[in-house]
Amino acid sequence: MPRQVFFYDQPERFVAGTVGQPGARAFYLQASARGRITSVLLEKTQVAALAERIEEVLDEALRRSGGDAAIPAAAPKDLLDTAPLDLPLEQEFRVGTMALAWDSADGCLVVEAQALIEEDEEEEGAEAIFRDDDTGPDMLRVRLTGAMARVFAKRALDLVAAGRKPCPFCNLPLDPEGHLCPRANGYRR
Repeated sequence: MPRQVFFYDQPERFVAGTVGQPGARAFYLQASARGRITSVLLEKTQVAALAERIEEVLDEALRRSGGDAAIPAAAPKDLLDTAPLDLPLEQEFRVGTMALAWDSADGCLVVEAQALIEEDEEEEGAEAIFRDDDTGPDMLRVRLTGAMARVFAKRALDLVAAGRKPCPFCNLPLDPEGHLCPRANGYRR
């Protein structure tokens, strides 16, 4: 089956969002423009890593440009997006590999999220992951301005931090009914 590339150049909206209650949330990346919506499923750790890495790439691009790049130092408050994910929420694929690049010629950040390759496809598709042709895994590719990228990263980091509160003793997440704390020799906290 040929590869599908969902491409958004300066989308109207690019956000990370969740469905479900803390402890049982599903995390999504969602891009939308001109009535078209693309949603992909990923792990909480992938959202956190993507947001942190976006901040690092933007900071480095700003540093290398000597402050001339159109990248704000923080997310502009007037662009912050706290709305829920757009509906209908239809997952295109589960994310496996992600990539980031700063396009200095156009002054934008390129975010790529590629579909997870199943084990039986992995051997034949290992080289195809990094090729930009019809044989690789499905991909979401988004080009963002520096301001849009900062806004995405802020929302994603806030989203990850909004999960379950950590146990004050072991730092593992607390469920509403408590948890078996390893630092308390298995007693419920």
